[in-house]
This record gives sequence, C-alpha cells and structure tokens, in this order.
Amino acid sequence: MLQQFVSLLRDYAELTKARITTLIVLTAWCGYFFGAHRLGVSSWSLGLLHALLGVALVSSGTAALNEVLESSVDARMRRTALRPLPSGRMTKAHAATVGLALTLGGSAYLAIYANLLTGLLVFLTALVYLAAYTPLKKVSPVCTFVGAFPGAMPVVLGWTAVRGKLEVETLILFAIMFVWQFPHFLSIAWLYREDYAQGEIRMLPVVDSDGKSTVWRILAYSGALIPVSILPVAMGMAGRVYLVGAIVMGAALFRVSMGMASPQLPATAAASKPSARRLLRATIIYLPALFALMMANSGS
Repeated sequence: MLQQFVSLLRDYAELTKARITTLIVLTAWCGYFFGAHRLGVSSWSLGLLHALLGVALVSSGTAALNEVLESSVDARMRRTALRPLPSGRMTKAHAATVGLALTLGGSAYLAIYANLLTGLLVFLTALVYLAAYTPLKKVSPVCTFVGAFPGAMPVVLGWTAVRGKLEVETLILFAIMFVWQFPHFLSIAWLYREDYAQGEIRMLPVVDSDGKSTVWRILAYSGALIPVSILPVAMGMAGRVYLVGAIVMGAALFRVSMGMASPQLPATAAASKPSARRLLRATIIYLPALFALMMANSGS
C-alpha cells in the first residue's frame, strides 16, 4: 500500500514537472523580492506565500495539461516514453482533470489572495503556453520564440503579486528571463535533436541540418545577455558588485557558448553533445546565480 502511494506521488511529480515548477517558483520569488523592495516593505510575508503557492499551482497544472496534449508525442521519444501517460500508468481523463483543477484553481487563488492582475496574467500565461507554444512545436522552430514569452512570466508574476501593476523594472526582469531561455533551450534541443525528430517536434536543431543557424542564435542571445543583464544597475535595482558580477558571468556564459562553434565539433557528430551539455549546465548555474547576486546587492 505504501509503495503504491509513493509510486503515485512520483507520477504526480512527473506529471506536474516538479523540478521545473521549483525553478519557476524561485524565479517568481525574485520578482516578488524586487517588487517588495520597490514598495519598501518586507519580502517575507504572507503575501509571498500566497504568490508562490498560486504560481506553483498554475505551473503544475499547465505542465499536466501539456503532457495530456503531447502524450502521443511523448510515447515516441526515449526521454519521455516512461512518463505516466505514455506508459499507461495514468489516464488522460485523470491527468486532464488534475491539470484543469490546478490551473484554474491557481489562477483564481492569485486573483483572490494577490490581485486580479496577477490572476489574469497567470491564466493568460498558461493559455499562451498551451494554445500557442505547444501546437507550434509540431509546426515551426518559431515555437521557441513564442514559448519564451510564457517562460519569462514567473518573475513578472512575482512583481505584480506585490505591486499590483506592471512597471519598467518588471520589463527588465522579463527581458533577462526572455533572452536567457534561448541558449538554455537550444542547448537542450541540440542534445535531444534525434529524440525530437522522432517525435516530429520541429525545434531549430531538428530542421537546421548543418547546425549553423542554431549556433549563431546561441551566440547572439548569449552575447545579448551581457547588456541586458546590467540594465538593473541603470534602474537602481542593484549596485556595482552586481554590475561586475553580471559582466563576468555573462562573459563566462558566452565563452561556454563559443564551444558550440568549435570547428572540430560538427553539428551532426556525437562529439558536439559534450559542448551542448556544458552550455546547458552553464545556463542552469547562470540564472539563479545572477538573480541571487542581484538580490544580495539590491539598492547598493
């Protein structure tokens, strides 16, 4: 009995993509922190708990609904074939019910316990993810660009949860998240390009036969992160320590990205995978480190 319960919990964690949801919640916390800092109030409050819980509910629900929509695709890919739906451990009806309850419930929760704007924004974020990004993955590499909009929203949701409005600082935090996603997701797509091709997911590395377009976009967005990441200094959101750290971290990430352009690692060769894996790890380290430094040096 206990083993079945543990197995069910694991299935729910996989259905709701618990690890990704955790990162989303942490990003929303950063937005809340800066919104509270701007307002001159403590970022540790009941409001923070309401905001993070609401974001977690909608993120989990959206992930579940995404797996319902893509269950047939997941069944064709090695990295997703053992998920609860394609493996048959959970029915679509059950997963859809859970997903809808979490998404709608979380949106309503934020509208009630944060503010109407945050509740509306989180619902629209889920809608764009499910109704635009998800189907576009089968159509065109532009899906990555479209998906970057809902992907950058958690930090905005954290801000609006405490401020109740969109401001210039919100757009700066959004811009950092938006630009960061391209080297991050393109490195993932590079690593799993064969799997994506099997699932007929048209990520750029799948349709880009020689890999040149993928590499140039990785370099362009990695390079763009440097000027974008120092914008908080201009707005007084962070000080000189952050400025130096952002430049150093941005340069380091760009240097790792350069490994993707190395001539001895052609896009079609298995030897290119270690470079993509290094880039993926670098992006995972970069974002929380950048926001942590920004928070530590805020207003200095």
